[in-house]
Parts: sequence; structure tokens; C-alpha cells
Amino acid sequence: MKQFLLIFIAGGCGSLMRYTVAGWAQHWSSSSFPTGTMVVNIVGCAAIGFLTPLLTGPVLIREEYRLAVLVGLLGGFTTFSTYGWETISLANDGQRWLALANVLGNNVFGLSAAWAASRLATAVYGA
Repeated sequence: MKQFLLIFIAGGCGSLMRYTVAGWAQHWSSSSFPTGTMVVNIVGCAAIGFLTPLLTGPVLIREEYRLAVLVGLLGGFTTFSTYGWETISLANDGQRWLALANVLGNNVFGLSAAWAASRLATAVYGA
């Protein structure tokens, strides 16, 4: 039961972080392109790519806390459901090039960030 409560609380914190970071990035970009969501997805992918090998290797923490961080906090923070909806909305609004840029940007940069951060964690911490 404690595990579910920790994931629940961390998920709420992650959602608030997503709202704050995405709003800031979107405001900064001054564009109709969903920059805020892309920034959150890239940061979230980098964070999970770095933290997963770290928290399952050289920095062992109790499972319920690891799940709170990886499933709760980062699950609340990342926005792939929003990403999907925004991509479809762009395409439906006739902005197919922006929809394609959104797909390529989130997937290419997000996956690249997860890979690079995973390599960094391995190099720095021997994960």
C-alpha cells in the first residue's frame, strides 16, 4: 500500500512539474508549435535514461522509492499522451509539417537523450 501512495504523491508532483516546465517553455517559444511538450518529453526521456540504470545499479534504493521516482514522478512529468493529441490536432488543423516535426523531434531527440543519458550514467557511476 505504501508503494501505491508514494507513486500517487510523486505522480502529482511530476504533473505539477510538467505543467510548470511546459508552460514556461511554451511561453518562451512564442509559437503555435507545442515546444513545451517537446521540452518536457526530451527532459523526461533524459531523466529516465539516466536514473533507471543508476537506481537499479550502483545507487540501490528501496523498490517503492525507485518506483515513486521512475513511475510516479517521471510518469507524471512526461507527456506522451499530450504529445499524441497535439500531433493529431496539428495534422487535423492542416499543419502537417508541424505535426511531422513534432513526431520527429520528440522521438529522435527524446530517444537520443535517453540513450545519451544512459551512457553518461554508465560512464560516471558504472551502472
